[in-house]
Amino acid sequence: MTIASMLRALALSAMLALGAASAHAEPALAVQQITPGNYAHRGHDDVATPANGGDIANVGFIVGSRCVAVIDTGGTLAEGRQLRAAIRRVTPLPVCYVINTHMHPDHIFGNAAFNDHHPQYVGSAKLAEAEAARADNYLRALHRELGAVADGSEIIPPTLSVDGTMTLDLGERTLTLQSWKTAHTNNDITVYDEKSGTLWLGDLLFVGCIPVVDGSIVGWLEDIARIKQMNPRYVVPGHGPLNVPWPQSLDAEEQYLAELARDVRAAIKRGETIQKAVDTIGVNQRGKWLLYDVYHRRNVTAAYAELEWEQ
Repeated sequence: MTIASMLRALALSAMLALGAASAHAEPALAVQQITPGNYAHRGHDDVATPANGGDIANVGFIVGSRCVAVIDTGGTLAEGRQLRAAIRRVTPLPVCYVINTHMHPDHIFGNAAFNDHHPQYVGSAKLAEAEAARADNYLRALHRELGAVADGSEIIPPTLSVDGTMTLDLGERTLTLQSWKTAHTNNDITVYDEKSGTLWLGDLLFVGCIPVVDGSIVGWLEDIARIKQMNPRYVVPGHGPLNVPWPQSLDAEEQYLAELARDVRAAIKRGETIQKAVDTIGVNQRGKWLLYDVYHRRNVTAAYAELEWEQ
């Protein structure tokens, strides 16, 4: 074989290899740069289904000069891989932190996509215990809801825990992480990028989609009061539109939770059963929130169970 033919053969092999790699490359999740260095993907305003692939939460990443921090990874390993591909379109820098804002499946099941980067997995000091207690149920539900789309998804607990506040250095970009009183869950944390003034609130902020109480309605209202004292230039909700005003974007959520607490307290004071409370409280809210029929009655039940023992 001549040198020329060898070069042609090598070129052909390279082209075939490149074509095969492209054919098997993960599609990239659609992201937008919301502020300098901060990229977010908006999830579907829905429950997890095979059609949406469990892509129902807002997720994203922050790029420093040294490395990248991922903020939640989506509802499946497949979505996590698509988020990883989106990162690679923006920067070749390694992922040094994968931050989970709380325990819910739509925020954590993409974690394993980043194992090859050997990042620190970061979460609340209460996250590991909360995940372990629910792992079997979460995995069963994921496979029941998504079928084969859920394959390979797994829970990866935190290797770095936040109790109070913590700072992470991405290189010329510092993130401040903060844990909160039990609210949406008992393991909520927020991420604040000081350089851009961007606050990632996770599911402490729902916009358009009904807030889901899986922790404490009293604690959530107290957290909202504290969060409103912060002064970010931009906020990222866990669900809903990415371009929302501050602090007005918290008002509807706060009003819903405050009225729910008020009405449940009144029902308890009147001696009404939990069933009557579930059937009657907040029926006027149906047209105001997406997924009302999925979560509102559960919210009434959770609030009643919490406030029934209030002194």
